[in-house]
This record gives sequence, structure tokens and C-alpha cells, in this order.
Amino acid sequence: MTFFKSFLASCLGIFTTFVLLIITFFIVISASSSEPLPEVQENSVLTIEMTGTIPAYVVSSPVETYFNPLAGNKLSLVTLKENLEKAAADERIKGVWVKANILSESWANLQSAYQYLEKYKESGKFLYFSTDDIGMNEQSYYLASLADSVFSPPNTNFEFNGFVSQMTFYSDMLDKIGVEPEIFRVGKYKSAVEPFLQTSASPESREQMEEIMALATETFITAVAEKSGKSMDEVNDMLNSDPVNRLQFAHENGLIDVLAFESDVERILKTKLGIEEDNKLETISFQNYGEIPSSLAGVNMPSSQDRVAVIYASGPIMPELGSQSPFGNSGLITASSIQKQLDEALDRSTIKAIVVHINSPGGSASTSDLIWNSIREASNEKPVIAYMGAVAASGGYYIAMGADSVMAGPNTITGSIGIFNLLFNVQELTEEKIGLDFDVIKSHEYADLFDLTDPFTPAEERIIQQNIENGYEAFIGRVSDNRGMSRNEVNDIAQGRVWTGADAREVGLVDELGSLEDAVAMAAEMAGIEEYRIENYPKQKGLFEALMAGSQAKIQAYMYSWIPFEQTEEVKTIRMLMEQPAGQNWMILPTEITIK
Repeated sequence: MTFFKSFLASCLGIFTTFVLLIITFFIVISASSSEPLPEVQENSVLTIEMTGTIPAYVVSSPVETYFNPLAGNKLSLVTLKENLEKAAADERIKGVWVKANILSESWANLQSAYQYLEKYKESGKFLYFSTDDIGMNEQSYYLASLADSVFSPPNTNFEFNGFVSQMTFYSDMLDKIGVEPEIFRVGKYKSAVEPFLQTSASPESREQMEEIMALATETFITAVAEKSGKSMDEVNDMLNSDPVNRLQFAHENGLIDVLAFESDVERILKTKLGIEEDNKLETISFQNYGEIPSSLAGVNMPSSQDRVAVIYASGPIMPELGSQSPFGNSGLITASSIQKQLDEALDRSTIKAIVVHINSPGGSASTSDLIWNSIREASNEKPVIAYMGAVAASGGYYIAMGADSVMAGPNTITGSIGIFNLLFNVQELTEEKIGLDFDVIKSHEYADLFDLTDPFTPAEERIIQQNIENGYEAFIGRVSDNRGMSRNEVNDIAQGRVWTGADAREVGLVDELGSLEDAVAMAAEMAGIEEYRIENYPKQKGLFEALMAGSQAKIQAYMYSWIPFEQTEEVKTIRMLMEQPAGQNWMILPTEITIK
């Protein structure tokens, strides 16, 4: 039997290797063959499909690129900016037609997309928005408000009723299954643990959520007022009206310009461009247009070889857990990944300055400290600017303190200077509900400090709480040194409180408000260069690195792709906290903040 099992295992290994070699061969052949550039016809319209999210930066794997050569041109803030710049300069492109429906993106990223569309419009070329049978929500209409004309089918959805943020609480569920959360924290606003203790938000948590929602609401209402010619009070009244026949309501109030099907929009475009009814409307898709080099589109490219590196740090901040992590290390910020990218940027003589684009709710306190040190040491060699994207809170804010200067967008979620430890006492679950008994043998008094089958003693609670407070003081110290503030000044605005970028600027947590482009310009100025190009990191993984990546992570990624996005993020957060290494302290955003 042993021989038979070994034989089958050997056959399977040989077969797997053979398949990998075949895949590798075809990918190498494919990569070595040069595809011709897409042809851009005269009198063309650039079409952009907008649905779901608009992440800051996307890196496609070489395997994905093999099956979809245009995968590297997925919609992101980086590719949106590049394609709109080309469209504005390209004489063959007469305008942009955005086909949008429901967007579920952060208001900080939406504001960046808004600015790119606004910049494109300075070219004088038209910008049209249309939707489909799904319709628009406030996020997509925020971008559409910039359009020369907004089109919609006569019978679809139009969400225009304000904003809501829903928080989930697990306290009752934990009571039912016999699990007691053991919470240690510093800061009255450090409410990341509230979902495990309470059934509703604390006044402090509600206060900061209302402030964040208020800024998102103001951003949206301002854009709608400019589009419709109405006052902000009038727009508020419209949002408060009964949401009945919303699409007709939007049309009557100047939010939707024309009720028309997509075929009608094509006819309108033909008339605008002087194209005969029987002739074809020439369009080029966003992904195809991404293949066109900027120089061939008429964009003036800097002749200098100088570069500013933009390093995108996105996701929770976590140690290298390897197989312990239920999601592998994909989509995480780890100390080694940031160090690798910083080293690459530091080693290249043409890179004169670095911008670290942070989009993170935080995570491990110890990992955050390692990354802080890496950024701080890099700033001793080249200017380093921390730019905060959608969220740079708690550990995400901590790592920014290693930079020379800190910039945020007005709608960035930041701050949350605090620390906590979340453990679970499972005694009732294991002993009373399941029927497990435990007998502990230990060599020293605190060897079983993190044994979760018994409640903590007062002495153990005091020890863990002291460690939390020490971590908080370390956080306060990093902020104090970077911001030039006293310990007490930082403590007054810390306490785990979340701030918008605009408010963070007022209290001194960031230096400037601006866009990523402003942060890049600041870095270039600090480096003393006037002409430069942007070099984005991380780079696409190598072919063999991608092929040999852990199969477990790939299977898990496939499995979780079937879970709706919002539930996926929630599951990740819970599992990240519950499957932590013993004693891990956390610097993480108080709660999942989604304004929709």
C-alpha cells in the first residue's frame, strides 16, 4: 500500500511539473511575440466602463496577462489619469464617453478621479456619461456631475437619497456560543473592539463617523449644486424628498440631461461629430487605449531621466505569517515587501525622491514599527513623502511618521492613534457547550499567560494592559517626534480618534492637503529636480515567481471570490483578529468605515 501511494504521488508530481512546463512554454512564447499597437481612428471616442471600484493602483500577474493581454490596463486611478492625459492631447480623440453604473469606492479615491476628469475637461473636449439597466448611485453620479451631458435609459435606477454607514456588532452572537472577548485598549475613541463588546456604537464612535459622513455629504452636494445650478440647501431638500420615481425626478431637476438608450447616445454622438447615420461611430476602449504610448498620443514627456518613485502600500499591515494566514500574504502590507520596494528605489540612481502612497486601516503594531523604521532610514538617503489615500489610520498613520512630510486628501480617513489587544476566552464554549476539559502543566508563573481556556487573573490583566499602554506611548512618541509636538499635545488629539484629512490638517497631524500629484511635486522639489517621470511600485512579479506561488493561496483566493465584496472584507478583518499570534498588539481602524 505504501509503495502504491508513493507511486501515485510521484506520478502526480511528474504530471504537475509537466503541466507547469507546458504553461511556461506558451507564456514565454506569447511574451516574446510582439503584438501590434491598437489602431486609433480619426474622429474617435474613448469609452470607459466604470463599475464597482476604482483602486489607486493595480498590478496584474504575468499569468493573468497571458490569458488577457490587456489586464495591465484595468481601471485604476493610475491608468485613469494616464488615459485621460493622452485623450486630452490626442488629436484623434474627440471626446470621452463614460459608461457608469454603481460604484462602491472611497470618497478619497472618488475625489482623485473627479480631479482627473476635471483636468481632462480643460482640453475643451466633450465628456459624456451614460448608465445602463443597473443605474447610478451617489458615488457614480458624483463623477457624472462633471459631464457635459448625462444620459440614462428611461426606466432604470437612480439612487439619490443621501448616505448611510452600517456597523456590525457580534456581542450577542458571542454570548450565544459561549465566547467572551478579553479587551485591552488605550484611547476613548479606540472603538475597533466595540463590535465584540456592544450591540451599538458608543457616542465617541458615532461622533467621528458623523464627521466623516458630513464631509462626504458636503463633497457630493457641492458637485450636484454646481451641475444643477441649485443652491446647496436646495440639493439637501431634494435628497430629503420622497424617493419615488427618482429617475424622472432627476430628469426634471436637471441632474439627468437626456433620457436615452445607448443606441440613442450613439446617434447623438454621430451628429456631434458630423458622422453620417449609416456610418460607424469610431470608439476605442479604455484598456486598448492603455496600450498607446503617451508620446504617440501627443503628450509632452520630460526629457530628463530623473524619476520620482511612488510606492503603493495597500491593505492591512501584518507580519509574515506564511501558512498561518488564511489569505496568504496577498493584499497585505508586510515589512519585507515595503523594504524590498524601498531598496529598489534607493538603489536606482535615476530615482531622486520617493512618495509612499498609503491605503491601510493599520494592523500589527510590531510590523508597523518595522515599516516606520524602513521609511525613516530611506528618508536619510532620499526625500520621502507619505501620501495618504483612501485611509491611512492607526498603523497606516504610524508608518507615515517615518517620512519627511505628510500629505492627505480632504476625504482621507486618518489618525486613530491608539492601540489594543483582542483575545477570546473560550472556557464556556469548550467546557460547557462542547465538553472539553483541560489540564495545564507549566514551568513558570506566566507561561500560560495567553491560554484562552481560562479567564485572565487580575495580575495577568494588569500585565497585558501595561504592554498596551507601553505600545501607546511608543506610538505617541513617534508622532511627537515627526510632528514637532509635545507628548500631551499629541495625546489630546490621539485617543484612537479618527479624523478626516481636512480636520487632521487643522490639528497638525498632516502637513498639507492635496492630491497624489501634489505629493509627487513636493518630493521633486525637495530633491531639487524640475523635470521628472513617475516610477510606480510594486512592479509586476516575474513569470516563474508567479507560477510557483503557493497553491493554497490561489485556492483560497478563488473560494473567497464567490463571497460578496463587503462580506469578504468583514470576514478578513474578523479572521485577522481572531487568528493572530499570541500577544499581538493591534493598531487598526476603529471600524470598517464605508459611506454609501
